Amino acid sequence: MTRTPSTPRRHDVYTLVVEVGRKSGDGLPDGATGAALLCYASGVDEAEAVRETVAVLKQADLAPLDVSGYGTRTDREEAGEEITEEDAALMQRALDDNAVIVVQMTPFFDKND
Repeated sequence: MTRTPSTPRRHDVYTLVVEVGRKSGDGLPDGATGAALLCYASGVDEAEAVRETVAVLKQADLAPLDVSGYGTRTDREEAGEEITEEDAALMQRALDDNAVIVVQMTPFFDKND
């Protein structure tokens, strides 16, 4: 099927890990030097999912530094990963709402503190 300007492109959900640095008002725990955020993001491709995720995190006063993509649910399952029912539900919500969902936040702390 040839895509026309009125034909919507199919979205998928991508698993992303975003490393963020510190920024005033970011809501990260005291003493944290940054954090890693596990996100499920909807997009027509991974690049769009990354752009949307970075934009949403910046609006939330976070400072994205690096994004690593782990593909779609299908990609992950084909690689042998098991997707829990909870994660599958969150992925579906991201798809249904065309949203970015932060699933987990892991703060980083300096070992010397």
